[in-house]
Amino acid sequence: MTQADVIILGGGLVGLTLAIAVDRHGLTSIVVDPADPEKTLTPQYDGRATAVASASWRMLEAIGVGERLEGQGCPIQSIRVSDGLEPGGLVFDPPGGDDPLGRMFENRLLRAALRETALAAKGIDLAMPARPAEVVRDGAGVRVTLEDGRQLAAALLIGAEGRGSPTREAAHIPVARWSYDHTAIIATVTHARGHDNVAYEIFYPAGPFAILPMLPGNRSAIVWSVKAEDAPAILDLPDRALAAEIEKRMGGFLGAIALAGPRASYRLGFHHAATITAERLALVGDAAHGIHPIAGQGLNLGFRDAAALTQVLVQGARLGLDLGDAQLLDRYERWRSLDTFMVAASTDSLTRLYGIPGKTASAIRRFGMGAVQRIRPLKDRLMAEARGESGEMPLLLRGLPI
Repeated sequence: MTQADVIILGGGLVGLTLAIAVDRHGLTSIVVDPADPEKTLTPQYDGRATAVASASWRMLEAIGVGERLEGQGCPIQSIRVSDGLEPGGLVFDPPGGDDPLGRMFENRLLRAALRETALAAKGIDLAMPARPAEVVRDGAGVRVTLEDGRQLAAALLIGAEGRGSPTREAAHIPVARWSYDHTAIIATVTHARGHDNVAYEIFYPAGPFAILPMLPGNRSAIVWSVKAEDAPAILDLPDRALAAEIEKRMGGFLGAIALAGPRASYRLGFHHAATITAERLALVGDAAHGIHPIAGQGLNLGFRDAAALTQVLVQGARLGLDLGDAQLLDRYERWRSLDTFMVAASTDSLTRLYGIPGKTASAIRRFGMGAVQRIRPLKDRLMAEARGESGEMPLLLRGLPI
């Protein structure tokens, strides 16, 4: 039987980050995931790109992943938010000399850097691809039997399998969930003019339209939220026709548009677990909460989970506590519950507000943007949210060792 401090079910971006973070602080882990790593690193597996907030980037640097990503991400120096193509809106610019608000990375590059770091770590055992056949959690610990017969044991089980987490379902944890009846269309485009490291969020009644800067400077990721019933027709458009539709919604300010990669789509929904812990169990990332991509905080919430849980476990281990101890898990639960609920509630409210059509609703939205632009404390708070620096920040998100 293979023994470790924790067993992590799910070797995606959050699961591997957590494994690396605890390894850096002397704890061992076994990561189990059914996906073939060779396939997950191809552009065809996941053509998405992700905005890594500045606090999340500090954590990646602190745990040794940042050095493998250096020069591969596009700094986000400014964020501009508008109601349609109307003038005005919100502009988020960090003070001169400050770090960027975040960095845009292709998901496959994040996966590659995390996997390389995990393979080089002495305290991480990667069982990939592999599936759990039986999971037992009780007072004595956690035992996992894989489908190939291997047996694993640890003090704590961590569910990091994503939105459809089998671990969460097996633990009978209630989940609040609903669909927005929208689909996100994902594409990478090139444009005639440079983006100058600016990210744009344009709100249309049918849904938000995000333009996210990538390297090199004439390339951007598009996240276009459309009504679910309209998605198939848009996805079936020829490349030139789809590029023309994207250019139209951008208002032409970046010049002529051309597709620079395959398109993809996924349905948009919300879910929030009633609790993120149970007996010898902790949930992280999308296994615990899934939100609308309107503010680009989904993965960053997962990184905040990983940072907080790492700090709780490392400090507990130094005190000689059982890593599955209910008091440790309760601390993690209390730490993360308010932050995830507030971010989930705010993104859900934004989604509903900006989905209301009509001139009156549009005027209200513009008034709200103007108020935020004028009221410095409120704008600073929203900028802190964008950086991932709100609430009680774990040490890793400050770039500090535990």
